[in-house]
Amino acid sequence: MLQARNAIKIERVKYHRHRPENTLLYQLVERYYPKFQLLLSKQETPLPYYVQAEFEAYLKCGRLEYGFLRVQCESCHHERLVAFSCKKRGFCPSCGARRMADNAALLVDEILPPVDMRQWVISFPFQLRFLFASYPKIMGKVLRIVTRVISTHLIQKGGFKQRSARTGAVTFIQRFGSALNLNVHFHILFLDGVYIDGFTKEKQVFKRVKAPTSKELNTLVHKISQRVARFLTKQGLLVEDIENSYLNFDELAPEPIQDLLGHSITYRIAIGSKRGRKVFTLQTLPPQIEDDHTNQVGSVAGFSLHAGVATRAKEREKLERICRYIARPAVSEKRLTLTSNGNVKYQLKTPYRDGTTHVIFEPLDFMAKLAALIPKPKVNLTRFHGVFAPNSQYRQIVTAEGKAKKSKSSTVKTKGTETEKEKRKTMTWRKRLKRIFNIDIETCEVCQGHVKIIACIEDPVVIDKILTHLKNKEEQVVNKIHQVRAPPEFILVS
Repeated sequence: MLQARNAIKIERVKYHRHRPENTLLYQLVERYYPKFQLLLSKQETPLPYYVQAEFEAYLKCGRLEYGFLRVQCESCHHERLVAFSCKKRGFCPSCGARRMADNAALLVDEILPPVDMRQWVISFPFQLRFLFASYPKIMGKVLRIVTRVISTHLIQKGGFKQRSARTGAVTFIQRFGSALNLNVHFHILFLDGVYIDGFTKEKQVFKRVKAPTSKELNTLVHKISQRVARFLTKQGLLVEDIENSYLNFDELAPEPIQDLLGHSITYRIAIGSKRGRKVFTLQTLPPQIEDDHTNQVGSVAGFSLHAGVATRAKEREKLERICRYIARPAVSEKRLTLTSNGNVKYQLKTPYRDGTTHVIFEPLDFMAKLAALIPKPKVNLTRFHGVFAPNSQYRQIVTAEGKAKKSKSSTVKTKGTETEKEKRKTMTWRKRLKRIFNIDIETCEVCQGHVKIIACIEDPVVIDKILTHLKNKEEQVVNKIHQVRAPPEFILVS
């Protein structure tokens, strides 16, 4: 009986429109972004166009005042309005959550095969984080160095050579840390093994390799650091002398936002009278519980390589949870609050080793932290390698999408005959809601009928008329519910 009741509760979950104007993040951006932009313009360091566009688009995201879709039930004609989203990649929590769900579902359903997978996480020294954030092309070449070192290790550990085995990976480039600091690092989902060369569509031989030891991780991270240093030296970006080495940024064109990037990377205040000081933090006693995977971390000279999380072939739900984690948005609205004096307090996901639990920003400096998290346009933050690469001859053989195509009819479609629906196989927003939150927006919440989109409203005049009508209608309903009534009459019986 208890299970039946729980099932009923789950089925009755309804869709409620996200109202960003009621969130603290939106209110902070709406109030302080104009002041932040004006302050930088006075200092003759204006924000790049893509950063300004990100803030302006976020202020319109989820707001019915800037356009919406009319969604209607085919049976009872019940209507609902769905606001447009900004679809940006910087700090919007709503669009970040949608992208997280979409990427995780795409990887598990269509790309990652049912074999063992392992997550490799590599972080870099502060100087390289600044270099990668400012110059993405260099970051892409360093990523190729990292994946080449790890794939070579997996192939050799499996007892094969480069010509006789294949591996693959998917990389998520994260730009943020737990304290809203700019921290460019790589989350790489690698096959936890290798495919033996010569496999065909009918038969794929996958050989799993053992988890890396602490000694192997230290060897790998040392090799990565050496090859990255060698690459930067050839590019003229790393200068080595007798005592130390340093990055030479004179070879690169300066970027207008570099000052904000540098302060964000080093946990320092970028705006105001306290500029250059460390960000204020709240601390408690350091945690005594050690990480279960501390023996699976290698570090050297600011480089850190972690490989303690893995999934088996049948653990598809766990794999999807990992994909959601590494594709999560930068800002969590649940951990964002205000202090008594109006500063912004942000709670860390997990306390630091020194006991730090919160970071506190002045509102204008908080705007600077958000601006530093915005990636440059046309920089792909998801990369595919090896057998998963788009141009790989093994992609259709290995991926789940390719196997699904083989199981269908043998009818072969020539290039150009695919329908538009087949070309765009990405999940719709309705399917995302149903998959992640068990909210079925494709059915009417009143009569359970089928729901369809009937109009796209973008004309400001029409938008104003519809919203005014709905506002008046809501006020009439509220007044009717709260209408004052006289007390009941009592009849005395003698």
